[in-house]
Amino acid sequence: MATVAPPPSKRQRREALERSQIQQDVTPPVIEAGSFKARFVDNDGNQLAETIEVPLADATEKNVSLLLNTLLGREREEFTPYRFRIHLPSSDTVIDNYPTPSEFLAVLRKHGVENPFETTITLSAEPQAVFKVQAVTRMSNKIPGHGEAILAAQFSPKTSSLLATGSGDNTARLWNTDSGTPKHTLKGHSGWVLALAWRPDGQNLATGSMDKTVRIWDESGQAVGRPFNGHSKWITSIAWQPFHLWRDDTPRLASASKDATIRIWIANTGITEHVLSGHKGSVSCVRWGGTDLIYSASQDKTIKVWNAIDGTLKHTLASHAHWVNHLALSTDFVLRTAFYDHTKNVPTSTEERRAKAKERFEKAAKQQGRIAERVVSASDDFTIYLWDPEQGTKPLARLLGHQKQVNHVSFSPDGTLIASAGWDNHIKIWGRDGKFLATLRGHVAPVFQCAFSADSRLLCSGSRDTTLKVWDMRSFKMSVDLPGHEDEVYALDWSLDGRLVGSGGKDKAVRLWRN
Repeated sequence: MATVAPPPSKRQRREALERSQIQQDVTPPVIEAGSFKARFVDNDGNQLAETIEVPLADATEKNVSLLLNTLLGREREEFTPYRFRIHLPSSDTVIDNYPTPSEFLAVLRKHGVENPFETTITLSAEPQAVFKVQAVTRMSNKIPGHGEAILAAQFSPKTSSLLATGSGDNTARLWNTDSGTPKHTLKGHSGWVLALAWRPDGQNLATGSMDKTVRIWDESGQAVGRPFNGHSKWITSIAWQPFHLWRDDTPRLASASKDATIRIWIANTGITEHVLSGHKGSVSCVRWGGTDLIYSASQDKTIKVWNAIDGTLKHTLASHAHWVNHLALSTDFVLRTAFYDHTKNVPTSTEERRAKAKERFEKAAKQQGRIAERVVSASDDFTIYLWDPEQGTKPLARLLGHQKQVNHVSFSPDGTLIASAGWDNHIKIWGRDGKFLATLRGHVAPVFQCAFSADSRLLCSGSRDTTLKVWDMRSFKMSVDLPGHEDEVYALDWSLDGRLVGSGGKDKAVRLWRN
């Protein structure tokens, strides 16, 4: 039986009548007549096109993007969408959020540009993904199967049809997201499965457990080889060697442990190649960078940078005042996806695949003409630090604003945004240089994890408040609220083609969300 809404109360009827009698202001905002000179540059400061006058009335970001594509002589079907940052003349100030035409003059004058009509404004153009991901809006499947809380989730880089999860029931599972059904149960661990990671080519899944072992599985759910034994305490994090760095088609795998070490394994044999010891506390997170450096974060308050080839320590980054909980690299997305991209053009030969993976990495990592893989770290000291380890041990920026411990950090796939999630119920968004951009308010309990869409335009977050939320990265407003879980949401991932979000948590069931 349908629920019928009750009739409006006297107060509601009176307020509605008062609203109907008020003359609405429909006057459009007045945009001052005139134009400004725009100089377009890329991220390295190189001029892209001739300086041109732009009428203020037409200076929307979309129109300016169309104008730049026209100046570059592109055909309509080859147009690239751009996002613009405004560099103020005779100043190091950069305005990250492009204003509307009605706000343009006020923003410039607020920053000291008294006569914008006589000033050349430099606009740095950042190309956005040519494809667009739609926000997920509904739960399409609730799939039971796990006997305990789901602690980790990750889509295969090869296909969004395959989702892997790890659980406190000592198993990992593979799910068919097309049919919304369980596919394989990966049995073998004798402790909680705390960490998992797909190999960049999608052929294998690695899992790490409280039973102190790492195991490798194939797509059919079969164990590959024997368990990797060596750690004396449980496994906290796993990272595969990037595809373009594989030697002799033999991938390596790094595992971090509560025993304060990181081990590098030859994945085909399970032999330990190096033991990276130097931390004085549990290692909470490990990342393998595209220049063959391994980054590890620890409860000893430090981040260490290792040379993966010979296992030697290169740097110790020691600025945090408490446990370091999580790390993210500016190249995480391209390293995870290797030669897979939105075009779905997969090279046939290994050499071509390696070349494509390397090209994607170098394009994502290049800053001012050099490879600059940036690292961001989140800590219990309420702070986040941004690092460029190739430049030394001094942080590039200290990101302040969270009121409690910071759980999780993530770079957007295009490397222009950083999202941080914390115990203060908030997500904060920062620019690539660490500049604060926005606080996303909506969750009413700690936020455990967040994941960007493949086009960097959306962000999904999961919280102890049992909800997922989708946020628009242009307006920094909530786009969709996704209730549906019955308890805390610990793990989530956005599929690499943007079609799906997968999530899991304390209620033991996998949920799939679609648009």
